[in-house]
Amino acid sequence: MAMEIRLERKMDAFLLNWKAKKNRKPLIIKGARQIGKTDCVRHLAKYYEHFVEIDFKLQPQYRTIVPDPKNPIPHDTRSNTQESVIKEITAIDPSKVFVPGKTLILFDEIQACPQVCTALKSFCEKGDYDLICSGSLLGINYEAISSIAVGYKEDVTMHGLDFEEFLWAKGYPKSLRSELLKSMVEGIPLSESLFSALRSHFFDFSVLGGMPAVVKDFIATGTFSGSLSTQRQIILDYRDDMKQYAGGLDKAKIEAVYDRIPVQLGKDNPKFQLTKVAHGARAREYEGVKEWLKDSGIVLISYNLNFPELPLKGNYQPDNFRLYLSDTGLLIASLDEETQEDLRANKNLGVYRGAVTENMIADSFAKQGLELFFYKREDGTLEEDFFVRDAHNLIPVEAKSRNGHSKSLKALIEGDKYPDVSWGIKLGDTNIGDSGTIKTFPYFLSFLLKDYLKNHK
Repeated sequence: MAMEIRLERKMDAFLLNWKAKKNRKPLIIKGARQIGKTDCVRHLAKYYEHFVEIDFKLQPQYRTIVPDPKNPIPHDTRSNTQESVIKEITAIDPSKVFVPGKTLILFDEIQACPQVCTALKSFCEKGDYDLICSGSLLGINYEAISSIAVGYKEDVTMHGLDFEEFLWAKGYPKSLRSELLKSMVEGIPLSESLFSALRSHFFDFSVLGGMPAVVKDFIATGTFSGSLSTQRQIILDYRDDMKQYAGGLDKAKIEAVYDRIPVQLGKDNPKFQLTKVAHGARAREYEGVKEWLKDSGIVLISYNLNFPELPLKGNYQPDNFRLYLSDTGLLIASLDEETQEDLRANKNLGVYRGAVTENMIADSFAKQGLELFFYKREDGTLEEDFFVRDAHNLIPVEAKSRNGHSKSLKALIEGDKYPDVSWGIKLGDTNIGDSGTIKTFPYFLSFLLKDYLKNHK
C-alpha cells in the first residue's frame, strides 16, 4: 500500500513558532472547510509526548465538558476551568492522557460547541497545556466566540494551498522564492526554461485549486483524473454547511448568490448584480448573505473604490462589489462540463478566460492578506480590476487574460487627476519586464506581490 503524501504547508512553520513562544496563548485557527487545518495540527503533535484531539462535530458527547450558559442545568457541577474541562474529558474517555508541559490539545469544529471557548481564559492563565481550537465555519459566529475569550487567545487565518506551496509539492526548493523575488525587484526576466516550467505548473494549479485532497491526488497520479469529482464533493459539502449553519438567513438566498458567482464573473461587467439572482430582488432582502459567504471562507469580496486615491480603508462603495470564489479550482468545477474540458485541455475559453484570470489573482491576493478593491467609473470609461499600495503610492494592478496594456492603466498613471498613482503593475502571460512606470510580471509570480511591494526600489 502506497504511503500517503503529506503536503508541507506554511502553517507548519507558524505552528512551530507558536510552540516556541514562552508565554503562548491558546490558538484559534480560522479557515474554510477542507483546507488542511487539522492535518497541520496533527503534524505539530509529533513534537509532543501526548496529543488529545476532540472533534465536537463528530464526537457530540464532548459538548458537555463545559456548561452552556444559554441552557443552564440546575445543580450543574461543571465549570469552565482547565481542571474541570480535563476532568470531564477523562470521565468520557479515561484513556486520554494529560501531562502538564507535554500535551497538545486540539478542540476541532468548535462552531459545534462555542461554549468551550469560555475555558480559554483558564487554559491561558494556567499555561499547563498547549491548546489549539479550530473549525470550518468559525468566521460566521466568531464575533461571539472572540468576545468570550478576548485577551486570552491568539488568532490566525489559514487558506488553501498557494502556488508556492504547490511548487513545494512538486519538489521545488524553498530557496526558489528569494531567487524569483530578486528577479522581480531587479526587473530581470526569468530564463526561458524556468518561465516555461513555472507557467505550466501554474496552469495545473489554477485548474486544481488549493484544496489539499485535490492536489494530493494530482501529485500522486500526475493527472487530473478524479480531481473534478473531489472538487464537486467539496462544493456539496459547502451546500450542506449553507443549510446547516445559515442561522437566521434564508438558506435559498445564500445558495442562489453562490450559484450566480460563476455566471456573473463571465459577463463583460463582473459587478455582482442581485437583480440577476432573482427577478425583482432587492438589496435589503439579501442583507448579510455575501458577508455570510465571506465569513465562511467560501467567497472573496472586492469593493469598488469611490475614487482611485488613498486611503483605501473606507474609500469604497459597500453596495458596489464583485464576488469571487475563494478557490479557483472550485470555480472551474462550477462551470458547465464543456467549459471545464476546454480549460483542462488549455483551449480558448472566450469570456471565461477573463473570469478565471480575475479569480486566480483575487485568490492569490487574499492568501497574502491583501484586501480586494477595483475601480469602475460610472460612465464606464475607466476601469481597473485590482489596487494595492506601498508606503506612499496607490498602485493599479492590471490582470488581463490577453497581452497589451489597457488605456485605463495608462490613464491612471499619466493623468493629473490621480496624484496617488505614479506607477502600475501588469500581470499577464508574459515574462518580467520594466518600462519605467509599468512593471510587468507573469501571473504565476502574483503570490510574491506583497513581498515585492516591501522590497521594490
